[in-house]
This record gives sequence, structure tokens and C-alpha cells, in this order.
Amino acid sequence: MIVIPGEVKTARLHSLLLGAVAPRPICFASTIDADGTPNLSPFSFFNVFGAKPPILIFSPARRVRDNTIKHTLENIMVTEEVVINVVNYSMVQQTNLASCEYPRGVNEFEKAGFTAIPSQIVRPFRVKESPVQLECRVLSVTPTGTEGGAGNLVICEVLCMHVDDSVLNAEGNIDPHKIDLVARMGGDHYCRASGNAVFDVAKPNTALGIGIDALPEHVRNSKVLTGNDLGILGNSTAIPAQEQLNDKRINSLNDMYKNDEAARVEGLHRYAKGLLDAGDAARAWQALLSVNK
Repeated sequence: MIVIPGEVKTARLHSLLLGAVAPRPICFASTIDADGTPNLSPFSFFNVFGAKPPILIFSPARRVRDNTIKHTLENIMVTEEVVINVVNYSMVQQTNLASCEYPRGVNEFEKAGFTAIPSQIVRPFRVKESPVQLECRVLSVTPTGTEGGAGNLVICEVLCMHVDDSVLNAEGNIDPHKIDLVARMGGDHYCRASGNAVFDVAKPNTALGIGIDALPEHVRNSKVLTGNDLGILGNSTAIPAQEQLNDKRINSLNDMYKNDEAARVEGLHRYAKGLLDAGDAARAWQALLSVNK
């Protein structure tokens, strides 16, 4: 399927974009109007864009169906302040309830059952149930268009960050399993960023990885190893020297298929893949290097 914006209805394009660009973190934005009435609403067009200064950007888009804007945007244009609360699994259903389009003046803190607590610097309230709350000054609002579906980029500077100690690990960093964040997918779908959904990918070496193009030809062209497997191997700083290992599996494969080269190579590649899946890249390299014994 090929989709050209302008050739499909905005609602259809909007749905496809939200399904494709996901998961998206949730900005649970707390604002107040000129009279001090609280408002609370979630937005998934959101992310962090710097640390010095600390910048967050979210976008309360114009409604596709009738081109109206949300109370959050109206309040921000007046007060230039917002508290961005993160959303974890224990509060996702209440957050969803707060997304209802209640009339102006209705307090979503009360409707959704959240506890409003005072901020230290800005006027909008924080959500007590949120594990991280960020008090922000709005630097600017940039509209991306004037029709339904257009965004409004709210650029915020973080003035004060509140982190619940219960989500920290022993090193003082946020533990993904303790904070248990959720994110938006397309349609009614969400995802939970904890448990088996969380996995580690080592950052590229500062000494530079050799790259997939430098891997042995039989490795690059493997019918067994995946792109992820090749990425792990390509992140090595050098092809290691072949060692004389007392690896029974390698010895067995070399002996079993000594008269069938294709089967021997495939067997060694499958063994290497299993080692990579288990996080043992060093032994995986030795299995692959034994192809050219």
C-alpha cells in the first residue's frame, strides 16, 4: 500500500500515522485557565528534545472532525505554564477517562479521581499518582497548520522535576520495571514498557564497531543469522582471533558434517545464533570462525 497525503482523508492518514509511529510516550498535561480552574488531558505527540536546557515538546493537535482546539492549548496560550506528568500502568485507565471532552470548567482531576498537589514553581497542579512530574515554562507554541489534524508544537522548559524514590534503582537511576510506563499505539492500543517487553541493546562502541560490511562473507550472507544478529557482531571492535576451544558442540558439528559443508556451516550458524540470543557474543564468534577451520 502506498499512501500519498492529500489523496486520502485526513482521518485515514491520521490513523495510519498513529499506527506506524509508535509506541509514543504520554504527556499527561496539567494546566489552569485564567480563573485558576484546573484542566488535565493526555497527549501522545510528545517527547524530550534536550537536556541543557531541558526541553520537552508536545502537541495538542486540532481535532480532525471539527477543527477545534483543546482547553489545554487555550490555557497554555494564556498562562504559559504546564505540568507534564508521566503515565504508568497503575493509572492508565484513569488517564484515559481524563481524555473525555468535558465542558470548559469541569475539573478532570475530580472526574478521573486523581489527587491534585501544588507545584513548587508553576501554578498548575501536579498529579500525585504520577511517578514523575515535570513543572514547565512554555517557551513558545508553533502551529503546523490551520486545518483539522494540524499540530501545535508546545515547546516547554523544565523548571523542576519530581521523581518518586520508589521508581529508582540502587544507582539512583529510573528502573523501567519499577516505573512501569505505558505508551500509545494506534487506535485503542497501548503497550506496557516493563517486564519481558524491556530488553537491552548495548550502545555502539566509542572505538567504532567494524560494521556488517567487514564481517566474513559466510556470516553476511547467512540464511540463519538475522539482521539483529549481524548488528551485534558488527558492533565488535575487531574480528577476534580464533581460539582452540574445548567446545563439544562445535567439535560435534565439525565432525558430524565433515562430508557435508553446507550442513556444517548451517549447523555452526544456528549454534552461533543461539549463543547470540543468550548474550554470549564471544563464543558465537568462535563458532563462526570455526567455519574456516
